[in-house]
Amino acid sequence: MIGILIFPDFQLLDAAGPISVFEIAGRFAGAPSSIKVLAETPGPVRSSSGVEMLARSLRASAALSTLVIAGGDGVRAAARSERILAFVRAAAKRGVRIASVCSGAYILAEAGLLDGRRATTHWGRTRHFLSAYPKVKLEPDKIFVRDGEIWSSAGISAGIDLALALMAEDFGEDVSRQTARQLVLYDRRSGGQSQFSSLLELKASTRRFGPLLTWAREHLDEPLTVEHLAERAGMSTRHFTRAFIAETGSTPSKAVERLRLEVARQQVQSSTEAIERVAETAGFRDPERMRRAFIRAFGQPPQSLRRAARTG
Repeated sequence: MIGILIFPDFQLLDAAGPISVFEIAGRFAGAPSSIKVLAETPGPVRSSSGVEMLARSLRASAALSTLVIAGGDGVRAAARSERILAFVRAAAKRGVRIASVCSGAYILAEAGLLDGRRATTHWGRTRHFLSAYPKVKLEPDKIFVRDGEIWSSAGISAGIDLALALMAEDFGEDVSRQTARQLVLYDRRSGGQSQFSSLLELKASTRRFGPLLTWAREHLDEPLTVEHLAERAGMSTRHFTRAFIAETGSTPSKAVERLRLEVARQQVQSSTEAIERVAETAGFRDPERMRRAFIRAFGQPPQSLRRAARTG
């Protein structure tokens, strides 16, 4: 049985998106999924849009195999509910596979299930989440993250990507692909794990380093070491690194790699330029280094992204 945990002012798509994936995947697999919407207080639960879902009591979860936790405006209040936290902890203790969508990661973090684990959440909550839960290994540029039996996904629609991955684990890649086609979606989202423009995301989180980031994107073919960036910012390397992480939620070297990946991905997908030349202009220098970075970020090498773009 799959449980979808909601609360007042939850984000409707956080629940409805995965539910649709589970329904269609079960149909293709010939094993219809038993899906139950759960809430601390059973009955109609109002989403942030005003649309309600009918939920059962948390006690209706004895046979639960997977629990998906929605996010939304009401997540802070839900994360303070001892009953909800106890329910989530008990499910994890029983070996239930647990996943969060968007800011639902706050409930997992409050329950202590993310301590020492890799996780992600909505980009807009990155800085607060990092400061509130320093024990969590947050990966803000991922669409979804799996660490053991604990899964987490980024903002809203990423819950659908996560649900497809869950169904691939349960029923195989063929069923996941059929489900994605039925929903008119990519089975693996083109562009991989980046939620949107790295430059826009980083600049949105900082005014202090915005001009520096713009300059860095225009000089990707230069070394752009931490020392180089710190000097341009007029700061010591140590102070610059600490201030940059506090402002953006990312290390300077990781931010530069994200900018390089974004530029390289655009060139790979939209041009016929040689991969070696793309690696050079994006600042990777070595094509093999760029290939490894693509696999880490997007789950596939540059050549595969290029083929997918041409086929699409």
